[in-house]
Amino acid sequence: MAKELVENKLKLLPTLPGCYIMKNSDKEIIYIGKAKNLKNRVRSYFRGKKEGKTALLVQEITDFEYVVTDSNKEALLLEVTLIQKHKPKYNILLKFGTTYPYLKITNERHPQLLITSEVEKDGADYFGPYPNVGAAQQTQQLLQKIYPLRKCNGHQKRACLHYHIGQCIGPCDHEVSVEEYKAQIKRIKSFLNGNVMEIKRDLKEKMNTASQELNFEAAAEFRNQINYIEQTVEKQSIVFNDFVSRDFFNFYVDRGWISIQVFFVRQASLTKREVAMYPIKNDENEELLKYILQYYQNKNNIIPKVVYVPAGIDRDLLVTELNTTIHTPQRGEKKHLLDLAGKNSRLALKQKFHLIEMDQLKTTGASEELAEALGLPYVERIEAFDHSNIQGTSPVSAMVSFYEGRPDKNNYRKFNIKTVKGSNEAATTQEVIRRRYTRLLKEGAELPDLVLMDGGKIQVNAAKDVLENELGLDLPVAGMVKNERHQTAQLIFGEDLTEIPLHPRSQAFYLVQRIQEEVHRFAIQFHRNVRSKNSFSSMLDEIEGVGPKTRTKVLRHFKSLKRLKEADLKEITDLGINQKTAQNIQEALSTYSIKK
Repeated sequence: MAKELVENKLKLLPTLPGCYIMKNSDKEIIYIGKAKNLKNRVRSYFRGKKEGKTALLVQEITDFEYVVTDSNKEALLLEVTLIQKHKPKYNILLKFGTTYPYLKITNERHPQLLITSEVEKDGADYFGPYPNVGAAQQTQQLLQKIYPLRKCNGHQKRACLHYHIGQCIGPCDHEVSVEEYKAQIKRIKSFLNGNVMEIKRDLKEKMNTASQELNFEAAAEFRNQINYIEQTVEKQSIVFNDFVSRDFFNFYVDRGWISIQVFFVRQASLTKREVAMYPIKNDENEELLKYILQYYQNKNNIIPKVVYVPAGIDRDLLVTELNTTIHTPQRGEKKHLLDLAGKNSRLALKQKFHLIEMDQLKTTGASEELAEALGLPYVERIEAFDHSNIQGTSPVSAMVSFYEGRPDKNNYRKFNIKTVKGSNEAATTQEVIRRRYTRLLKEGAELPDLVLMDGGKIQVNAAKDVLENELGLDLPVAGMVKNERHQTAQLIFGEDLTEIPLHPRSQAFYLVQRIQEEVHRFAIQFHRNVRSKNSFSSMLDEIEGVGPKTRTKVLRHFKSLKRLKEADLKEITDLGINQKTAQNIQEALSTYSIKK
C-alpha cells in the first residue's frame, strides 16, 4: 500500500525547485532535501540500485511531501530551516562534533564568571570558544584571583572563604555598586580580548610590594600568575595584530565526498578547528554554503565579526542570513589561513580514503588473496569450526562466520554434542558438519564458499566425508594448523591435504589468523558456560526433594549458582517449589563455595 502511494505521488511531482520531506511508517520525518527540479530528484531515490545510507533511507520511506519555492536559493534556505527544526536522522550536516566551552559573564545584579557549553540569548557576555575545558578553567581561575566577581550564591549571612582569600568581590560582606562591577568586567573583557600588559604590570607591582613586606608566599602566588600569562596567553600562535573574531571555511571534494574544515581565530590566535566529511550530490559550492548556514543555526556556534569563504560562494546570501561581514581574501595572512583550511580538508579526505583502502585490503582484499592461494574462484563467506572439551567431559563445538573478511556474528552457531561420548575429533566433526549443512539444505539457505576446521587432517577428512558422501556437497574444506607455540602456522588443503604457502605477513594469513582466534575464543566461552551449567545441575541433583521438574524450574529461572545463592526463600517458592525443598536448597548453598 505504501509503495503504491509513493508511486502515485511520484507521477504528480512538479518540475520546479523546492524541498522534499521523506517520512517512515510512523509518519516521522526521516530526511529533508532540496532540489532544482523536484520531479527528477525525488524520482531518483526510487529508481536504480542504491547503496549505503541511501539504500537504508529508501527502505524506510513510506510517504513524502514537498514544498515548492520560487528559486533554488529559496529552496536551500528552506531546507536549512526545516532540518534545524525537525533534525531528521538521515540528515547528517547538523551533527557537529564536540561542544566547546565558553567563559560567560552573567547578566545579573551581582554577575559571575562561569564556564558553559551552552550559548543562550540571556544578555550575558560570552568569550571563546576555548579548545578544551582545562584551558577555560585555567583562565577562569586566573581571572577570579586577579579581577574577582561574585563566586558564592550572594546570599550568605557573612563573607565567605572565597572573599577572604581574594577570589570573590564580596557582596555578602558589603554593598558592591553597579559601577564597581562594570569596572571589574571592563578589566576582564580587556584581558579576554588579548590585552594582558596591564594585568602583568599590576601583578608585578603586587609581587614587589609583597616581597618588600616579606610576604613571600603572596609574592610567589603573584609570580605564578605572571608565569601563567607568559606561558599560555602570550605564547599562543599569534596570527593577527587585532583581536577580531574570525572563522575560516574551506573544502575539498573527491570521489563524491566533501571534506570541510573550519578554523577559528579568537583573541588574535588560531584556537581550534572543526572537521566534517560526508558524501554529496549537489554542487560543491552549494554544499559549503548550506553547511555554513546550518553551522550557525546551532546556538552554541557564535557568529564572529568576519567569516572567510573561498571564491564561488554566494556571499550576498551569507551576509543577508548571518548579518555579519563575509570576505574572500586575495592575499596576505588571511588568504594563507583560508588556503591552509583547504589543504587540511584535502589531507583529511585523503586519509579517510586511505583508511578505507587499508580496511578493504584486510577484508575483501584478504578474501581475494586467500581464494587465489587455494585456487578457488572466490571466497566471500567462510564458516570455521572448533571443538572444546576437558578430558572428554561437556563436549561442545562452535562455528563462526566471516563475510568478505569481516565477522558476521548473526550467523555464529553453538553445538552441544549429542552422539559422541568422550573426546573423539572425527566423530564430533562429523556430527557438527552433518547438523549444520543438513539444516542449510533443508532451509535452502546460502552455503559457504569455504569451510575451515581448527585442526589437522583428522577433522578435515571427517568433514569432507560427511559433505561429499552423505550430503553430496562439493564444498572446499581446509584445515587451520597451529605450530608448537599454539599459533596459526599454515593451511592444509586439497586431495592430499598439502600445506598451502601463505606468507606470514600477507593479508590472507592475517585473515586466517583472525578466524582461528575468533572460533577458538567462541568455542572456549561456550564450553565454560556449559560446564558452569552442568555443575549447577549436578549440585541440584544432590539436594533432597529436587527432582527433574524442580531442577528444570530452578535452572531456567536462576541460570547460575551465584544468582540462586543471592535469592531469598520467597523467590524460590514463587516458582511452585514447596517450602521444605526451598529450605533444603538454601541450606545446601550456604556451604557451597562459588568461584569467581
